[in-house]
Amino acid sequence: MKITDLRCAVIGRHPIVRIVTDEGLYGLGEVEFTKTYLKPWVLHFRDALVGEDPTDVERVMLKIRQRGSFKPYGAAVSAIEHALWDIAGKAANVPAYKLLGGKVRDKVRCYNGSLRKKRTGDRPEDYAADVKWMKELPENFFMIKQGISFHSNMKDTIDDFHYGVVQTKSGYHGAMDQGVISEHGFNHMLDCVIAMKEVLGDTVSLALDCGPGWMLPDAIKFARAVEKYNIMWLEDMLTGDYVPWVNPQAYRELTLSTSTPIHTGEQIYSRHNFKELIETQAVRVIGPDPADIGGIAELKWVAEHAYMHSILMAPHGTANGLLGLGALINVCATLPANYIAFEYPSASDPWWEEIVTGLPSGRIVNESMIDLLPGPGLGLDIDAKAAKRYLREEDAGFFD
Repeated sequence: MKITDLRCAVIGRHPIVRIVTDEGLYGLGEVEFTKTYLKPWVLHFRDALVGEDPTDVERVMLKIRQRGSFKPYGAAVSAIEHALWDIAGKAANVPAYKLLGGKVRDKVRCYNGSLRKKRTGDRPEDYAADVKWMKELPENFFMIKQGISFHSNMKDTIDDFHYGVVQTKSGYHGAMDQGVISEHGFNHMLDCVIAMKEVLGDTVSLALDCGPGWMLPDAIKFARAVEKYNIMWLEDMLTGDYVPWVNPQAYRELTLSTSTPIHTGEQIYSRHNFKELIETQAVRVIGPDPADIGGIAELKWVAEHAYMHSILMAPHGTANGLLGLGALINVCATLPANYIAFEYPSASDPWWEEIVTGLPSGRIVNESMIDLLPGPGLGLDIDAKAAKRYLREEDAGFFD
């Protein structure tokens, strides 16, 4: 079997990768909906892929892996890798998890960081109302993640929240505010945490997406202040999101200063950039994203390495879409005992559930768990006829 074409189309807001072969099989991969600009970056890999055997996934990846980088550019390589595993599974007529060593669980646990309403504000009562709504969802998620501090609007809406420079973002996704947090801002965050915990109690866990942008002394002080609330983790306080470096030394100092688990990893590309973070035990939880790290095999390698160093695993995935859900389900079925849960990636537009086939009937998530997908490859597909109405004119031949 040989690859005959690499295609990329923006469907709705998501760049979708399609690898075509000479035997009629094809594979799909999905990029986060915030990264429509990556389409030409995906397509520039075409000449490297055409003529290769897509079932030799690692051999193909060796040709392109060095062209990826920290978020967002690792997404192009990752989506291609997902499409390769999709083909490999279809060629063997087995789910991709069978090719990754087989499943160790029959269902995978996920948490809610994406199914939410637009919050009415950034006051404690607004946060309380938001988590109440999330707690009452029929999926009955075991854990909710909420953004605070620099990973929320409070940095802009709360007067004198911090002493850093306030950036004019004009809708630009990924711009980072940072600086020393004021006493007023610090106390406001604590009030929001207390309000959320009063709603959630000990029946639904709470994780906090915090940054990046914190200065280390503030991060230490806050992590200690919330110890009594049993927060599941504090995420990306120092680096994260679109920050193209890791800073494990600072994370290690933060981790050793508190009993509150510290988490990072969504922006990191490749196993090599997790090495020091894991081997120095700089965090308690890592959260690579299969759509940014370089793919599902790369994520599995990192999970196994973390397991050997007693570090927990909670993959990121909030904006990865429904095809991204297939990638998460398959790889998380194979992960070792340090696996907690992955972040459930909801559809960016409601019509996605009408064009993606292979999803579980009824609700996808029940009691915070998702059944493994029985279909070959990543288990999901796109109904070409239904999807064509959402294609841009320039991508009219994507499904041909």
